[in-house]
Amino acid sequence: MIYKSKWSEIKISIPRVIVTYMICHESTWYHMCPPPCLLYILITLRRVRIIVLFFFILTNQIFFIAFKKMSDEVIEYAKEVAQKKSQVPRLNERILSSLSRRSVAAHPWHDLEIGPGAPSVVNAVVEISKGSKVKYELDKKTGLIKVDRILYSSVVYPHNYGFIPRTLCEDNDPMDVLILMQEPVLPGCFLRIRAIGLMPMIDQGEKDDKIIAVCADDPEYRHYTDIKELAPHRLMEIKRFFEDYKKNENKEVAVDEFLPPKTAYDAIQYSMDLYAEYILHSLRR
Repeated sequence: MIYKSKWSEIKISIPRVIVTYMICHESTWYHMCPPPCLLYILITLRRVRIIVLFFFILTNQIFFIAFKKMSDEVIEYAKEVAQKKSQVPRLNERILSSLSRRSVAAHPWHDLEIGPGAPSVVNAVVEISKGSKVKYELDKKTGLIKVDRILYSSVVYPHNYGFIPRTLCEDNDPMDVLILMQEPVLPGCFLRIRAIGLMPMIDQGEKDDKIIAVCADDPEYRHYTDIKELAPHRLMEIKRFFEDYKKNENKEVAVDEFLPPKTAYDAIQYSMDLYAEYILHSLRR
Protein backbone atom coordinates (compact mmCIF):
# COMPACT_ATOMS: atom_id res chain seq x y z
CA MET A 1 0.00 0.00 0.00
CA ILE A 2 2.83 2.28 0.85
CA TYR A 3 4.50 1.57 -2.51
CA LYS A 4 1.28 2.21 -4.40
CA SER A 5 0.69 5.38 -2.46
CA LYS A 6 4.13 6.64 -3.35
CA TRP A 7 3.66 5.77 -7.02
CA SER A 8 0.30 7.51 -7.08
CA GLU A 9 1.90 10.53 -5.55
CA ILE A 10 4.64 10.50 -8.18
CA LYS A 11 2.10 10.20 -11.03
CA ILE A 12 0.14 13.09 -9.66
CA SER A 13 3.28 15.16 -9.07
CA ILE A 14 4.78 14.78 -12.54
CA PRO A 15 2.07 16.77 -14.38
CA ARG A 16 2.18 19.45 -11.72
CA VAL A 17 5.95 19.64 -12.04
CA ILE A 18 5.73 19.98 -15.81
CA VAL A 19 3.01 22.63 -15.63
CA THR A 20 4.90 24.54 -12.96
CA TYR A 21 8.12 24.45 -14.99
CA MET A 22 6.36 25.51 -18.20
CA ILE A 23 4.73 28.45 -16.45
CA CYS A 24 8.05 29.50 -14.98
CA HIS A 25 9.87 28.85 -18.29
CA GLU A 26 7.50 31.15 -20.17
CA SER A 27 7.74 33.89 -17.58
CA THR A 28 10.09 36.86 -17.84
CA TRP A 29 11.48 35.95 -14.43
CA TYR A 30 12.89 32.66 -15.70
CA HIS A 31 14.61 34.25 -18.70
CA MET A 32 16.08 37.05 -16.62
CA CYS A 33 17.35 34.83 -13.76
CA PRO A 34 16.88 31.05 -14.31
CA PRO A 35 18.81 29.89 -11.18
CA PRO A 36 16.47 31.56 -8.59
CA CYS A 37 13.44 30.21 -10.46
CA LEU A 38 14.85 26.70 -10.43
CA LEU A 39 15.75 27.03 -6.76
CA TYR A 40 12.20 28.05 -5.95
CA ILE A 41 10.80 24.97 -7.71
CA LEU A 42 13.31 22.66 -6.06
CA ILE A 43 12.50 23.94 -2.59
CA THR A 44 8.72 23.74 -2.97
CA LEU A 45 8.66 20.17 -4.30
CA ARG A 46 9.37 16.96 -2.46
CA ARG A 47 12.44 14.79 -2.98
CA VAL A 48 10.79 12.48 -5.54
CA ARG A 49 9.57 15.39 -7.57
CA ILE A 50 13.02 16.95 -7.46
CA ILE A 51 14.61 14.00 -9.25
CA VAL A 52 12.08 14.07 -12.10
CA LEU A 53 12.27 17.83 -12.41
CA PHE A 54 16.07 17.82 -12.34
CA PHE A 55 16.42 15.57 -15.38
CA PHE A 56 13.68 17.45 -17.23
CA ILE A 57 15.26 20.84 -16.63
CA LEU A 58 18.78 19.54 -17.28
CA THR A 59 17.75 18.27 -20.71
CA ASN A 60 16.05 21.56 -21.50
CA GLN A 61 19.05 23.59 -20.40
CA ILE A 62 21.43 21.49 -22.50
CA PHE A 63 19.32 22.11 -25.62
CA PHE A 64 18.97 25.79 -24.73
CA ILE A 65 22.74 26.29 -24.32
CA ALA A 66 23.51 24.37 -27.52
CA PHE A 67 20.95 26.38 -29.50
CA LYS A 68 22.21 29.68 -28.08
CA LYS A 69 25.80 28.80 -28.99
CA MET A 70 24.74 27.87 -32.51
CA SER A 71 22.78 31.12 -32.84
CA ASP A 72 25.79 33.17 -31.70
CA GLU A 73 27.99 31.45 -34.30
CA VAL A 74 25.46 32.12 -37.05
CA ILE A 75 25.18 35.79 -36.05
CA GLU A 76 28.98 36.14 -35.96
CA TYR A 77 29.31 34.55 -39.41
CA ALA A 78 26.63 36.87 -40.80
CA LYS A 79 28.51 39.88 -39.40
CA GLU A 80 31.77 38.71 -41.03
CA VAL A 81 30.05 38.27 -44.40
CA ALA A 82 28.45 41.71 -44.14
CA GLN A 83 31.79 43.27 -43.24
CA LYS A 84 33.53 41.65 -46.21
CA LYS A 85 30.80 42.89 -48.55
CA SER A 86 31.16 46.43 -47.22
CA GLN A 87 34.91 46.34 -47.97
CA VAL A 88 34.39 45.59 -51.68
CA PRO A 89 34.73 48.89 -53.64
CA ARG A 90 31.87 50.01 -55.82
CA LEU A 91 32.60 49.74 -59.53
CA ASN A 92 32.29 53.32 -60.71
CA GLU A 93 33.02 54.56 -64.22
CA ARG A 94 36.66 55.28 -63.43
CA ILE A 95 37.35 51.73 -62.11
CA LEU A 96 35.48 50.10 -64.99
CA SER A 97 37.48 52.18 -67.45
CA SER A 98 40.71 51.18 -65.74
CA LEU A 99 39.79 47.48 -65.75
CA SER A 100 38.78 47.67 -69.39
CA ARG A 101 42.03 49.36 -70.35
CA ARG A 102 44.15 46.73 -68.59
CA SER A 103 42.27 43.70 -69.88
CA VAL A 104 41.56 44.75 -73.47
CA ALA A 105 44.03 47.30 -74.83
CA ALA A 106 46.81 49.57 -73.62
CA HIS A 107 46.52 53.34 -73.88
CA PRO A 108 49.36 54.56 -76.14
CA TRP A 109 49.72 57.88 -74.34
CA HIS A 110 49.83 56.55 -70.76
CA ASP A 111 50.83 52.86 -70.92
CA LEU A 112 53.70 53.07 -73.43
CA GLU A 113 57.00 54.00 -71.78
CA ILE A 114 58.92 56.92 -73.18
CA GLY A 115 62.12 54.86 -73.21
CA PRO A 116 65.39 54.68 -71.23
CA GLY A 117 67.22 57.03 -73.61
CA ALA A 118 64.96 60.03 -72.96
CA PRO A 119 65.06 62.89 -73.70
CA SER A 120 67.30 62.34 -76.75
CA VAL A 121 66.12 58.89 -77.90
CA VAL A 122 62.47 58.15 -77.13
CA ASN A 123 59.50 56.10 -78.27
CA ALA A 124 56.93 57.73 -80.53
CA VAL A 125 53.46 56.68 -81.69
CA VAL A 126 52.58 57.33 -85.33
CA GLU A 127 49.23 59.03 -85.92
CA ILE A 128 49.58 60.01 -89.59
CA SER A 129 51.47 58.09 -92.26
CA LYS A 130 53.89 59.70 -94.66
CA GLY A 131 52.05 60.72 -97.86
CA SER A 132 48.60 60.77 -96.21
CA LYS A 133 46.01 63.48 -96.72
CA VAL A 134 43.93 62.20 -93.81
CA LYS A 135 44.50 64.02 -90.51
CA TYR A 136 44.39 61.36 -87.78
CA GLU A 137 44.82 62.14 -84.10
CA LEU A 138 44.76 60.41 -80.72
CA ASP A 139 41.43 60.21 -78.94
CA LYS A 140 42.66 60.89 -75.40
CA LYS A 141 39.70 59.23 -73.69
CA THR A 142 39.77 55.85 -75.45
CA GLY A 143 43.37 55.71 -76.67
CA LEU A 144 42.21 54.99 -80.22
CA ILE A 145 43.37 56.81 -83.35
CA LYS A 146 40.45 58.72 -84.85
CA VAL A 147 39.96 60.58 -88.13
CA ASP A 148 40.01 64.30 -87.39
CA ARG A 149 39.55 65.63 -90.93
CA ILE A 150 40.77 65.50 -94.54
CA LEU A 151 43.27 68.22 -95.40
CA TYR A 152 41.66 71.08 -97.31
CA SER A 153 44.80 71.89 -99.29
CA SER A 154 46.24 69.77 -102.10
CA VAL A 155 49.13 68.67 -99.89
CA VAL A 156 50.08 65.49 -98.04
CA TYR A 157 52.16 64.90 -94.92
CA PRO A 158 55.82 64.88 -96.02
CA HIS A 159 56.85 62.49 -93.23
CA ASN A 160 55.33 60.29 -90.54
CA TYR A 161 53.74 62.36 -87.80
CA GLY A 162 52.81 61.41 -84.24
CA PHE A 163 53.38 62.05 -80.55
CA ILE A 164 55.73 61.12 -77.71
CA PRO A 165 54.05 59.08 -74.93
CA ARG A 166 54.01 60.25 -71.31
CA THR A 167 54.55 63.88 -72.26
CA LEU A 168 52.25 66.88 -71.89
CA CYS A 169 52.37 70.34 -73.46
CA GLU A 170 50.62 73.63 -72.68
CA ASP A 171 47.80 72.76 -75.11
CA ASN A 172 46.97 69.67 -72.96
CA ASP A 173 48.17 67.31 -75.71
CA PRO A 174 51.26 65.09 -75.83
CA MET A 175 54.36 66.42 -77.54
CA ASP A 176 54.06 66.37 -81.36
CA VAL A 177 56.86 64.93 -83.47
CA LEU A 178 57.65 64.75 -87.19
CA ILE A 179 59.64 61.59 -87.96
CA LEU A 180 61.96 61.44 -90.97
CA MET A 181 62.46 57.93 -92.38
CA GLN A 182 62.31 56.02 -95.66
CA GLU A 183 58.89 54.39 -95.46
CA PRO A 184 55.39 55.29 -94.26
CA VAL A 185 54.29 53.67 -90.99
CA LEU A 186 50.73 52.61 -90.17
CA PRO A 187 48.84 54.77 -87.65
CA GLY A 188 48.95 53.30 -84.15
CA CYS A 189 52.43 51.78 -84.49
CA PHE A 190 55.30 52.97 -82.30
CA LEU A 191 59.02 53.20 -83.00
CA ARG A 192 62.26 54.56 -81.57
CA ILE A 193 63.22 58.06 -82.65
CA ARG A 194 66.12 60.43 -82.11
CA ALA A 195 65.34 64.13 -81.68
CA ILE A 196 67.52 66.32 -83.90
CA GLY A 197 65.80 69.71 -83.59
CA LEU A 198 62.73 71.78 -82.73
CA MET A 199 60.38 73.73 -84.98
CA PRO A 200 58.71 76.59 -83.02
CA MET A 201 55.12 77.05 -84.17
CA ILE A 202 52.09 79.14 -83.20
CA ASP A 203 48.72 77.66 -84.19
CA GLN A 204 45.83 80.15 -83.92
CA GLY A 205 47.57 82.06 -81.14
CA GLU A 206 48.61 78.97 -79.15
CA LYS A 207 52.07 77.48 -78.80
CA ASP A 208 52.29 74.22 -80.77
CA ASP A 209 55.98 73.37 -81.20
CA LYS A 210 57.03 70.28 -83.17
CA ILE A 211 59.97 67.99 -82.45
CA ILE A 212 61.90 67.09 -85.61
CA ALA A 213 63.29 63.57 -85.33
CA VAL A 214 64.64 60.64 -87.32
CA CYS A 215 63.88 56.94 -86.96
CA ALA A 216 66.61 55.50 -84.74
CA ASP A 217 66.40 52.14 -86.53
CA ASP A 218 66.36 53.35 -90.14
CA PRO A 219 69.81 52.78 -91.73
CA GLU A 220 69.41 55.83 -93.98
CA TYR A 221 68.48 58.30 -91.22
CA ARG A 222 69.79 56.93 -87.92
CA HIS A 223 73.19 58.65 -88.29
CA TYR A 224 71.60 62.14 -88.18
CA THR A 225 72.10 63.89 -84.82
CA ASP A 226 71.53 67.57 -85.70
CA ILE A 227 68.88 69.26 -87.81
CA LYS A 228 71.62 71.23 -89.57
CA GLU A 229 72.76 68.00 -91.20
CA LEU A 230 69.56 67.84 -93.27
CA ALA A 231 69.47 69.29 -96.76
CA PRO A 232 68.18 72.90 -96.88
CA HIS A 233 65.47 71.87 -99.34
CA ARG A 234 64.20 69.24 -96.88
CA LEU A 235 63.92 71.86 -94.13
CA MET A 236 62.13 74.30 -96.44
CA GLU A 237 59.70 71.55 -97.47
CA ILE A 238 58.82 70.80 -93.83
CA LYS A 239 58.38 74.45 -92.91
CA ARG A 240 56.27 75.22 -95.97
CA PHE A 241 53.95 72.28 -95.29
CA PHE A 242 53.04 73.51 -91.81
CA GLU A 243 52.64 77.08 -93.05
CA ASP A 244 50.24 76.12 -95.84
CA TYR A 245 48.27 73.04 -94.74
CA LYS A 246 45.69 75.10 -92.81
CA LYS A 247 45.39 78.09 -95.11
CA ASN A 248 42.28 76.85 -96.89
CA GLU A 249 40.67 76.34 -93.46
CA ASN A 250 41.18 80.05 -92.72
CA LYS A 251 43.41 79.18 -89.77
CA GLU A 252 46.50 81.23 -89.03
CA VAL A 253 49.78 79.37 -88.44
CA ALA A 254 53.20 80.93 -87.84
CA VAL A 255 56.41 78.89 -88.10
CA ASP A 256 59.76 80.17 -86.82
CA GLU A 257 63.33 79.09 -87.58
CA PHE A 258 64.48 75.59 -86.61
CA LEU A 259 66.29 75.21 -83.27
CA PRO A 260 69.17 72.84 -82.32
CA PRO A 261 68.90 69.39 -80.65
CA LYS A 262 69.59 70.79 -77.15
CA THR A 263 66.42 72.87 -77.38
CA ALA A 264 64.48 69.77 -78.45
CA TYR A 265 65.85 67.79 -75.48
CA ASP A 266 64.85 70.56 -73.08
CA ALA A 267 61.35 70.72 -74.58
CA ILE A 268 60.90 66.95 -74.25
CA GLN A 269 62.17 66.97 -70.66
CA TYR A 270 59.83 69.84 -69.78
CA SER A 271 56.86 67.99 -71.28
CA MET A 272 57.85 64.88 -69.28
CA ASP A 273 57.83 66.93 -66.08
CA LEU A 274 54.42 68.42 -66.92
CA TYR A 275 53.06 64.93 -67.52
CA ALA A 276 54.41 63.71 -64.16
CA GLU A 277 52.72 66.64 -62.39
CA TYR A 278 49.47 65.89 -64.24
CA ILE A 279 49.54 62.23 -63.11
CA LEU A 280 50.28 63.14 -59.47
CA HIS A 281 47.47 65.67 -59.47
CA SER A 282 45.08 63.08 -60.93
CA LEU A 283 46.00 60.52 -58.23
CA ARG A 284 45.33 63.02 -55.43
CA ARG A 285 41.76 63.63 -56.64
